This record gives sequence, C-alpha cells and structure tokens, in this order.
Amino acid sequence: MNKWVLPLCWTAVLLDGFDLVVLGTVIPVLLQEKLLTTASASAVSTAGLVGMMLGALIIGTITDVIGRRKVMIYAVAGFSVFTLACAFAPDATTFGILRFLAGLGLGGCLPTAIALVNEARPQQGGRATTLIMTGYHVGAVITALLGIVLIPVLGWRSLFVVGALPALVLIPLMVKHLPETVARTAPALEAVGSLFKPGLRKATIAFWVASFMGLLLVYGLNTWLPQIMRSAGYELGTALALLLTLNIGAVVGLLIAGAVADRIGIRPAAIGWFTAAVVFLALLSIKLPGVGVYVAVFLAGCFVFSAQVLVYAYAGRVYEDNRATGIGWAAGIGRLGAISGPLLGGALLTAGLAHPWGFYAFALVAALGATAVGAIGLKAKSVVAPAA
Repeated sequence: MNKWVLPLCWTAVLLDGFDLVVLGTVIPVLLQEKLLTTASASAVSTAGLVGMMLGALIIGTITDVIGRRKVMIYAVAGFSVFTLACAFAPDATTFGILRFLAGLGLGGCLPTAIALVNEARPQQGGRATTLIMTGYHVGAVITALLGIVLIPVLGWRSLFVVGALPALVLIPLMVKHLPETVARTAPALEAVGSLFKPGLRKATIAFWVASFMGLLLVYGLNTWLPQIMRSAGYELGTALALLLTLNIGAVVGLLIAGAVADRIGIRPAAIGWFTAAVVFLALLSIKLPGVGVYVAVFLAGCFVFSAQVLVYAYAGRVYEDNRATGIGWAAGIGRLGAISGPLLGGALLTAGLAHPWGFYAFALVAALGATAVGAIGLKAKSVVAPAA
C-alpha cells in the first residue's frame, strides 16, 4: 500500500472544502465594491457548480481511460491556475468564467481521489473514503477563518491567491509519489456505457438519485442554515455558531461513519445515516431551548454529510473496472442537487416558509436518499467485496 495516497488525496479534497465557502466569504465584499450584484453573484455561484458537475462527469470518466495519476495532477493544476486568476478578475463576467473553469478541474478531483483510496485500501473502503472527506470540512473551516483574518488586511483577492498556493507543494508531491494506474483501452463512451451493463443499471440510477439528494442537503444547509435559524428567532451570532457546529458535527460523523460502514457494511450504514438525518432535521423544526439546539444541529451534521460520503464509498465498492467513472457520474449528477439545494432554501425563505417547513423539506430529501440507497438492490450487492 502506498502511504502517500491517502494524505495527497485528503489534501486535494481539502481544496473542495475551500471552494465550498470561499464565494460566500467574499460575496459581501464583492457586493460592497459593486463588482457583483445580487443577480450576478447567483450567476457566478451557479457557474462554479456547473463547472464542477461537468468536471466530475467528464474527468471522472477520463480517469478510467488514461489513468488516475495523470488526471489528479492535471485537475489540481487546472483548479489552482484558474483560482489564482480569479484574484485578478476585473469584472463579474470574467469572474464567472474563471469560476466555471476552476470548477471543471475541481470536479474531477473528488471521484479520482475516492477511486485512488479505494484501490489503495480495498478492505477499508468505508473508512478510507470518509477519512479523506474530512478534508472537505476542514478546508471549509480553514477558509472561513482565513477570510476573517485576510480580507480586512489584504482584501478579498488574497483569499484566491492563498487558495492556489497548495498546488506549489501538492503537485510536485503527486508527481513523485502517486502510483500509476492501469488505464482502460476502451474509449470514454464505452466506460460510461459500462455503468448500465446487466446488474448495474438499477444501481447506477439509484446512486444518481442518492447523490442528488445528499448534495442537495449539503449545499442547502451550508447556504441557508444561518438565515433559517434567524427566521426562527435566533440571534445572528447564534445562527452563525450553529453553522460552525453543523460542520464540526460533519467531521465527527465522517470518522464514525467509516468505521461503522467497514464493520456492518456500507449499504446498511448509508441507509441508517440517511434515516438518522431525517430524524434530526425534523427535530430542528422545533425551537429547542439552550444547548438543545446545538446538540440537534451537531447530530444533524454528523448524519447528513456522512450519508452523502457513504454513497461515494458504496459506489467505490460496487463499480470495479469503471470505479472512477461510476463515482464521477454519481458526483456529477449530484451537483445538480448542489445547485437545487440553495434554490430550494431560497424559495422557502422568500415564501416565508423556511421555518419550520424548510426542515421538513430537507427531512423529506433525506428520506428519499435512504430509499434510493435501499433500491440499489441485491444484484449490486453481490459484486461488492465484503468489508474487513
């Protein structure tokens, strides 16, 4: 087992966490400086997510054709170059185009990273996948803290410069230490077609639905939780602290979920995690006193984010020769959920229904995610190697 695979992939996924919150961190300043309007800010956000969706679909497929190592290096390099360029964007249109191009590279990092760690640790797929995904939330927290420190002193552009800097160390280490993988000789279209071969058709659709629901929750809650809690009567400071609590819960939940999945199996763990998310999201519809709301948000974070990652881990077990293609398409279709989550939360807030109905809506989404995982079925389970 190559000891470098896990830390290098973890760091690449940390960049995904950077991208999750960097735009939200700089938007207030961009609006104040009139580089963006509310409408153009939404367009820029959507452009980045569309780029990530296409990156996951296209690059996730290519990696099964030309090999994981090359794709990971190119994806990190592309994301870093265009993120650095964002620091020098003169207008909203240029900024949106650069965010789209950065998203293409970043979208390819996640499926490739998960495929690499599943191959490096085939008997610990659940634990390895959830462990590298802690990088996602660590990156989000670090970026939020850097925004607080850097923006008042160096301005919003400094945050994008800092976001590109890891490539200076990460790419040389990847060139030196990432193992080469055997590329498929089949063309990319055949790799996509392999997702629908007998025994996988139903599983592929179910993975897409589960990933859509999971990422809808991740992006919907990260975007709108503070405002929903504000509409429920909580103070602004409390609402922002709850967002931090949600992401701390996510890291803890990921560490627990991987161990549980490797012990009882990824499929029952994923169903259980989505089901628990239903319970705790519904509980948030009640205005809880004192520390109770923090406990409920922490537990919601534990289960919501881990459920989505377990979908990736399960896909890594089900798909064999076409692992990165399968994960890439699940992640890519899931990005449609990432776009839909903020739209759903925004629509409920605009209609004055965010609390309590927003949490009921999110709980329903989690229930649909559990149903989709359950629908993957026995045929797909039969191609999954037993967990250690």
